[in-house]
Amino acid sequence: MPNPGTTTPARTPRKTLIGVVGLATAVIVTPFVSAWESGGRPRLEAYRDIVGVWTICGGETLGVTPGMRETVAGCEARDQAALIRHAEPVLACTPSLRDHPNQLAAAISLAYNIGTGGYCGSNVDRRFDAGQWRAACDAFLLWNKAGGKVVNGLVRRRQAERDLCLKDLPR
Repeated sequence: MPNPGTTTPARTPRKTLIGVVGLATAVIVTPFVSAWESGGRPRLEAYRDIVGVWTICGGETLGVTPGMRETVAGCEARDQAALIRHAEPVLACTPSLRDHPNQLAAAISLAYNIGTGGYCGSNVDRRFDAGQWRAACDAFLLWNKAGGKVVNGLVRRRQAERDLCLKDLPR
């Protein structure tokens, strides 16, 4: 019991990835992005990615500085928060993905990698919005460059995102 004269702060509900995207999408997107961003193992020390951006954990770049260290639990929290930060704008600019877990997971993975502004202005988003589902999935393959150069890892990631996108494709 609190001491007299003190108040217990009200608990504010914390957003969860499941609450934002639903269980089916969360179950798909979490391991999918983790495997591409960190090989399934969080990087506990800040490092520069292939274009020189400071990164930590499973691909988190927000607020990362040289010398930063994180714990496994801290990485899990950061990674979930990052997925939520990317899922919300994807759903805002492509609401038709709401009930399509594979396509939504693929779109979140793309946005996680290219940024939400890049995703929301992309041909992938425009094609989903136009109801051109297969064309949207095919457009993932166009996002295979970093620093203006084709990167084999991005070629493989985009193919995997496209493959995921094509699963249970709406007609």
